[in-house]
Amino acid sequence: MPHLSLLGADGALTAVELEEAAGYTKPEGPLRSRVAYAAAHVVPKIHADNTPGQPADVDWDATLDFRRAVYSWGLGVADAMDTAQRNMGLDAAATRDLIARSAQVAREEGGSVVVGVNTDHIDDEHITVDQVIDAYKTQLHFTEEQGAGPVLMASRHLARAASSVEDYRRVYREVLQSATAPVVLHWLGTAFDPVLEGYFGSTDWREASSVLLEIIGENADKVAGVKMSLLDAASEVSVRERLPEGVRMFTGDDFNYVGLIGGQDVPQARQPDRDPNSPRQHSDALLGAFAAITPVASAAIQALDAGDADRYFEILDPTEELSRQVFAAPTFYYKTGVAFLSWLNGHQRAFQMVGGLHSARSLPHLSRIVELANSAHALEQPELAAIRWHGMLRHNGIDVPGVIA
Repeated sequence: MPHLSLLGADGALTAVELEEAAGYTKPEGPLRSRVAYAAAHVVPKIHADNTPGQPADVDWDATLDFRRAVYSWGLGVADAMDTAQRNMGLDAAATRDLIARSAQVAREEGGSVVVGVNTDHIDDEHITVDQVIDAYKTQLHFTEEQGAGPVLMASRHLARAASSVEDYRRVYREVLQSATAPVVLHWLGTAFDPVLEGYFGSTDWREASSVLLEIIGENADKVAGVKMSLLDAASEVSVRERLPEGVRMFTGDDFNYVGLIGGQDVPQARQPDRDPNSPRQHSDALLGAFAAITPVASAAIQALDAGDADRYFEILDPTEELSRQVFAAPTFYYKTGVAFLSWLNGHQRAFQMVGGLHSARSLPHLSRIVELANSAHALEQPELAAIRWHGMLRHNGIDVPGVIA
């Protein structure tokens, strides 16, 4: 049997058996039991100057083909969000281009797309609350013109400008009231962006969540859902159970998504903070992790569609350890793992990222991703993945004898 060579933190090589492809099948249509979006990354041109500080030069064919692949598995695409390197290599011009192109692909494929709306086209770090409102509206209206669903992302500008909870209420109230259709709100935690500390007016998630819920309650007709990315299952369940009727919870918890999405269909021990008497028993999904494991995520939700919760758990549970490795601290470098798996799985020709971010993780860290992806059946073409990984080791001066080369 073919083997994978793995690199330890001490430089030692070990070998594990290369698992066969799982053979998951694509659904005949969209998934039914859960709404699921994969937050997609961008692929750079191989020959371009995608070095730190340079404008992003995107390989649009590869980038958009990846989105077509996500749609083919029945998932939606969440685009131009932090997985696409917003504030970490994807500049404002490339972001607008991505939104327009991704919305066009969604129309062509009949897929569902939501995209990030932020204030990051403003170069000045410090602007007024009024300018924050105007900046949000500019991106919101552009997104609506493209026909994509808006996700109102947490704004670094607002985090700096807000002097009170009322500033948050005012900004969201004015921006939401200008929306022509309900939007998704995104609460991004400090593990993903330390600049957002104290968002919604407090560093205590209980106090901050009360402000978030007040904002939603005051604008319930303008909010379709909330994406929570605090990497804290208890906080998500707490907010989920208090959402107004018709407002979805989209988990952005790449550490605990199996239990949060499974809800009442998985053992209570996997979601101990869930109130079994609550009418809201599961979260939907908007996850960067699902861009890394799209076929596995699809197969798991297809199992829920078929009423087979045990099979859902069997398929998806092994991926959580993989996701925890991809999103390990410093968590904001998780994009490197997503792009790395995209390369291993044949979705891009080279392991490169805009802003040179492919250098953000060590070889032993990537080796552990390979190991866990193999055991979780997240390698779509195992032999190709092995060839690419072993070639990468050799390129870095590490001899890999006796395995696929």
